[in-house]
Amino acid sequence: MEWQGWFALSLAGMALLLMSVGRFGPHLVMMGVLIVLSATGIVTADQALAGFSNTGLITVVAMFVVAAGIHHSGGVDLVVHHLLRSPRTVRSAQARIAFPVALLSGFLNNTPVVATMIPAVHAWSRKIGISPSKLMIPLSYSAILGGTLTLIGTSTNLVVNGQYQQLTGEDGFSIFSITAVGLPVAVIGLAVMLLVLPRALPDRKDQQKFGSMREFTLEVAVAFDGPLVGKSVGEAGLRELERLYLVEIERDGSVVTAVPSEERLRGGDRLVFAGDTQAISDVLRINGIVPSVHDDEPSLSKDRAERRLVEAALSPQSEVLGLTIRDARFRDRYGAVVLAVARGGERVSGNLGNIRLRTGDVLLLEARPAFVSRQRYAKDFLLINDLETETPRHDRAYLSWGILLVLVGAAALGMLSMLNAALMGAALMVLSGCCSVGQAQKAVDVPVILTIAASFALGAALQETGAAAFLAEGILDVSSGHPLLTVLLVYFSVSVLTEVITNNAAAVLVLPIVLSMTATLGIAPEPYVIAVMMAASASFATPLGYQTNMMVFGPGGYRFMDFVKVGLPMNLFIGLVTVWVISLVYGIKLS
Repeated sequence: MEWQGWFALSLAGMALLLMSVGRFGPHLVMMGVLIVLSATGIVTADQALAGFSNTGLITVVAMFVVAAGIHHSGGVDLVVHHLLRSPRTVRSAQARIAFPVALLSGFLNNTPVVATMIPAVHAWSRKIGISPSKLMIPLSYSAILGGTLTLIGTSTNLVVNGQYQQLTGEDGFSIFSITAVGLPVAVIGLAVMLLVLPRALPDRKDQQKFGSMREFTLEVAVAFDGPLVGKSVGEAGLRELERLYLVEIERDGSVVTAVPSEERLRGGDRLVFAGDTQAISDVLRINGIVPSVHDDEPSLSKDRAERRLVEAALSPQSEVLGLTIRDARFRDRYGAVVLAVARGGERVSGNLGNIRLRTGDVLLLEARPAFVSRQRYAKDFLLINDLETETPRHDRAYLSWGILLVLVGAAALGMLSMLNAALMGAALMVLSGCCSVGQAQKAVDVPVILTIAASFALGAALQETGAAAFLAEGILDVSSGHPLLTVLLVYFSVSVLTEVITNNAAAVLVLPIVLSMTATLGIAPEPYVIAVMMAASASFATPLGYQTNMMVFGPGGYRFMDFVKVGLPMNLFIGLVTVWVISLVYGIKLS
């Protein structure tokens, strides 16, 4: 192997390291790799930019818009309303979530499905008296398993198919090509999930003082010229709030704990509460209570009608990770003020401005109405829920589902290619009013698109320089050329990579190696390509491994080890089941 191959391997290793550390977003890392590969001449300009015109990538963009149409028209809410009902047990409740979510995720991007379901499942959990911690992980896992049902179930499937077409010149997979593997894996996975998770998941309901979805730390201030100045805590009604507890008062550098009802309030007092989001919304309506301002950070407009309460979970790519709330300067950066923080379902102690932000922290923000539309699909936040203004609409729900059925039918019957069917579906969603042009634009996850497109350049470099063939020979040496062991190695290699970097990047990096390996063995690549798709889509072990896991992390009140305890065995089990099903479908034997 020439120096170009070693350079490409070194660059790939550096990219993996940078993405696993999380200091830079995956899209920035992969764009940097693209620039280096192009500048050094290891790939041509056409090869470097080929990912941006790849049919798989364009299909992903179109499917983001289709999913936005279903979401904004109330299509998911329609399904939820008819299927949740009133279960008698935890297992029954999980089943009512699992099967419709898996089916939806088979044809829609997982993120809008889970984003729509989270508030619905939370409200439903309170109604039926079951802790959200028993339902949120099953929600995410069901979406992950459902994504393996069809080619359009996840962006990863479409990207792998597009790269496969580009590298081999073949026609690629049809919409239901992976269903023979994905359906039995999903059914078995859901069955085991419903058998094990009712007992394995924590019941945080008894551990939370207020029985809420998550306990926030809220810091507010007493207005200097407000009606509360001079009143006692009891007279101000701050001891009679439901689901909200006055933890302490910070005043002139000192802290009053175990606050008595007789304590007199002064202008500028910082009041620290703990409670749930609805109770926090209530306290902010009290005349004389204002958001606490951190040091030199100015507050928002005094016109409260122009403000909204918003919940937002910090993503692994957020640029404020590691900063204190004061240093993050949310007002300058986002036009918002942090009111409260929840971490793992529990209150975060200490001065609000000094809290150092972590991945998965759920922030309660006071922001302008445009904040939600601007940030809903931005890289910094995984879930944004407008507590005051977001109301579902259902007037075009049936129409949006009809458009999706036309899209799937046209692709399945061969009337249109997957690309053209997706583009037609996206256009119809906008033209019919299921989503606006602005909503369609915001639905496209630009960092994900950049990561995918730039990853193609590294994949091409590994292929062209012989690095992929070199790695393929190493895998074949370990597996001794046994086809079934090779499938096993391919699956778990991608699975491990998916837990530390993005699933799309993991798939795009490994596919050239897999194609070189199958060419060396002289065997059909299809089962191995499907193994890559399945492994990249099935990430259960950590909240960081898959976007929907991170989305439910805060709302479920989970801790990191909650995912590891149930997710790691799930990863291993689904991997073994997938390899077994692939061996049956494609007749692969051990020798």
